[in-house]
Amino acid sequence: MSGSLPMEDPLVRMYRELKRALAKDQSQVKWAMVIDQAKCIGCHACAVACASENRLGPGVVYRPVMEEETGTYPNVGRRFLPRPCMQCENPPCVSVCPVTATWKNAQGVTVIDYTRCIGCRYCLAACPYGARCSDFGGFYTSRTPQEPGLIQGRYAARAYEQQNAPEYAKSWGQRGKGSPVGNARKCHFCLHRLEVEQLPSCVTSCVGRATYFGDRTDPGSLVSELMGSPRAYALKAELGTRPNVHYLA
Repeated sequence: MSGSLPMEDPLVRMYRELKRALAKDQSQVKWAMVIDQAKCIGCHACAVACASENRLGPGVVYRPVMEEETGTYPNVGRRFLPRPCMQCENPPCVSVCPVTATWKNAQGVTVIDYTRCIGCRYCLAACPYGARCSDFGGFYTSRTPQEPGLIQGRYAARAYEQQNAPEYAKSWGQRGKGSPVGNARKCHFCLHRLEVEQLPSCVTSCVGRATYFGDRTDPGSLVSELMGSPRAYALKAELGTRPNVHYLA
């Protein structure tokens, strides 16, 4: 039994590789993610961690987990597909932006300048993966019961939702008072966490260790190793978008 267990938690290795990547010339680093569908149990912990980390309101989902039924009764099963932004090398969402509010940074992550985005949603229509969404400024607590002296509901809970979103390592102020409300939003590999040597929240919260992250230009990294697996594939590769999120079938 002990021989079948991994000698080291993949998170420990990925943290070590993250520090190695951050010590490099950052123009030489290219971030990538690998998701092992055989290990994903569909618990949605990654989606919850992402929403909490980035203070995502209703309708704003960076990491949906798609579910698919397989087989024919009585031999049936379920398969799960976490689907963040693919961080494409050739992103269709960038070229359609009329105000150049979105682009690829030096590490290959497609980012958005919320102060420049006008919320036209062209990028939402252009993305073949449906990875972008609009933030209409809603609150999960809008219909929470509230009765002074009896129920501390809506207002007490909303204080949490109004906390400052840490995205792009900037202070966006209280939610509902401006950007990112009204803007297009998407997964950005938790760039604000990478800056402080922390892995993306979806990676650290994965109970099945199904999500891997690192520098794909490092031949010794775990993601580089997994991308070479015969099980590796990319979504809609035929479109020529060249995703930096890869899957293991």
